Amino acid sequence: MGTKARVAPGGTIQPVTAPRRDGRAEPTGTIAPARMARSARHAGGWGLGATIGLFFVIALALGAIAGRVPAWVALVYAVMSGISVLVYGLDKSAAMANRRRTPERSLHLLALLGGWPGALLAQSVFRHKSSKAGFQWMFRLTVVVNLGVLTWLLWSRSGISLDRLLLVGWQALHSVITRGQ
Repeated sequence: MGTKARVAPGGTIQPVTAPRRDGRAEPTGTIAPARMARSARHAGGWGLGATIGLFFVIALALGAIAGRVPAWVALVYAVMSGISVLVYGLDKSAAMANRRRTPERSLHLLALLGGWPGALLAQSVFRHKSSKAGFQWMFRLTVVVNLGVLTWLLWSRSGISLDRLLLVGWQALHSVITRGQ
């Protein structure tokens, strides 16, 4: 038995109660409707997305150890995921402090370049950008494109060299940065 709260018509704040041993409700404070919705949405802890992202990075690392995935691929995903977690954390902090934010296109570029597992983790841990429908649609698209490119890299006979991949990534990152100025 947990805390119970209700939203009255018009979205007013309602008392929060907890059951006592005798079965009656005991007031414990108040809660705003927006917070109630957010709490219900994130009640599961890490969430499926964070679990998938973590599993993917672990699977890549194991694939690299087994020699089935080039080590540099696993390293790129690990580094980009770490950068994504850091950038999402900084963006969440900036949002809470009403400071300048990280552009969404930069977050999407990080995901596209292999940071999507870390982005999934950060969205769950920081509760950031996880309920914004437009952002999530584009984010999922970047994950699909990234996985398509990864599949092509791993199973294509022509392949691609690391220097070419890094050059393309750098050019994309540079174009995003210079457009933002």
